[in-house]
Amino acid sequence: MTAASLPLKVATGLAHGPSADPELATQAVQAALEKAGITSAQCVVLYLTSEFAHAPQAAIRAASKAANCTQVIGCSALGIFTEEDWILDGAAVAALVLSQDIFSSHPLHVEGSQHLLTLAAPSAINASWLASTHARFGGISGDASGSGAFSVWQDGKGISQGYCALAIQHCDVAIAASHGLKWLSSPRKVSTSLRFELQSIANVTAYTSLNMAYQTLDVATEPLPLHLLNVAYAQSSKAFAQNQYELASIIIANEDTQSLTLSHPIPEGYWIRWALRDADSAQSDLHSTAQQLTQTLQGAPAFACMFSCLARGPYYYGGNDEDLRLLKANFPNMPIIGFYGNGQIAPMMQQNTLLQHSIVLALFGQQKEAHESV
Repeated sequence: MTAASLPLKVATGLAHGPSADPELATQAVQAALEKAGITSAQCVVLYLTSEFAHAPQAAIRAASKAANCTQVIGCSALGIFTEEDWILDGAAVAALVLSQDIFSSHPLHVEGSQHLLTLAAPSAINASWLASTHARFGGISGDASGSGAFSVWQDGKGISQGYCALAIQHCDVAIAASHGLKWLSSPRKVSTSLRFELQSIANVTAYTSLNMAYQTLDVATEPLPLHLLNVAYAQSSKAFAQNQYELASIIIANEDTQSLTLSHPIPEGYWIRWALRDADSAQSDLHSTAQQLTQTLQGAPAFACMFSCLARGPYYYGGNDEDLRLLKANFPNMPIIGFYGNGQIAPMMQQNTLLQHSIVLALFGQQKEAHESV
């Protein structure tokens, strides 16, 4: 019987304190080992809050020693969470321990691996690895300044290039992004645009088109809440029905030129839909996403990794992370680990996409072939 054919044992631990003490990593790992019913781990996912960001190595070593394991992967982040609780604005450690080496730091050596768990600091984002042929999922780490020494680590040590890519092995995985949008319009074709300036939609100025769509809301207010508004874009109108679209934020509404300055350029001939970030829609969309992933996995998940935007966390829901609460309600007692980041990564439309204001959810299940051979 191979190690991979044994039942997967997994659990999380969470510890917090007044300062960035490496002992917190020991406490988090020991709590996770006890819940999993194991004395050592093959792999540890370790997330530290930004208080650790500039000197995390002592905490990483403490986690490695407590788990008797050298494969410690993770990053620093503005906030972290497990199914137990979420923590922002304080020194804390979240750990997930695994009895199998689910995450391999040698992706080219893992036969059949199609997905790469990718953690990256903001300064490490570039098109060369984002555009790789492997489907990537994960999040953008960093401390409050978006940087920090050793903000990403694998094999129990910081990574100089600022990002890591880990192959999935001995485990099935289902991945999707949840945007949580309330649609304000049907698909409409871009008439004119220039780089990041969206000028006209269906021969109506972009500003007018957006304003008309927003006014369809019963609770529309003035001025336009640009921080909540998004434009979804795709190459065809049919793509929206298949959830195959990308998102751009609206940076500036130019009333003088009636154009909109966006975070991403949208070429002429593309199709767009105006959308509003909405708490009720976010909950409904995440619930649907979780159910769809369960069907894809064809079985109960063993654990979940969730990558959330800070704008989708407790600040968005008035003091509680309703996304985490919903996931716990859908999957009682399932280990969950995640962090609030500066961006999320998900495979969309046959390419790896960098997202904002979204959640990327990955559900992991015992590999069927291995499980059935026991």
